Amino acid sequence: MSLPGKLVSEVEINASAEKCYKIFKDQLFHFPIISPKFIKQVDVHDGDWDTHGHGSTKSWNYHADGKVEVFKERVEFDDENLKTVLVGLDGDPFNHYEIFTPSYQFVPKGPNHCLAIITLEYKKLDDDGPNPYKYIKIMDGIIKDVESHLK
Repeated sequence: MSLPGKLVSEVEINASAEKCYKIFKDQLFHFPIISPKFIKQVDVHDGDWDTHGHGSTKSWNYHADGKVEVFKERVEFDDENLKTVLVGLDGDPFNHYEIFTPSYQFVPKGPNHCLAIITLEYKKLDDDGPNPYKYIKIMDGIIKDVESHLK
């Protein structure tokens, strides 16, 4: 039986926390343009681009280790803490993980500066499965692309 795990990365960003959070909450459809090295396509399955409320379901096509993978998630927003949680439902990560829940939180550090806390909670299907380091690297890369987009 495998134990749950958590990877956390912190990235300082030269942009306001509110602007970063707004991209994750209201502008996900721009991610293939903002971060084309990592994100190929984002599609809405339940909900729509205009309402973005809790529980909308999206599928992400992204690049990982030179190939395209898919991740289907249900999004949860915490406006008070500027946090977006992507509750994994299906896709390539579930070849190795029973639970796969990435999140992004933006902590204000000044008018045009914030700390992005990137967290990946997971539970391997078996003890010998890979650690999800490649996914946290992708998430870090996306954050750096968001920063560049906001400059």
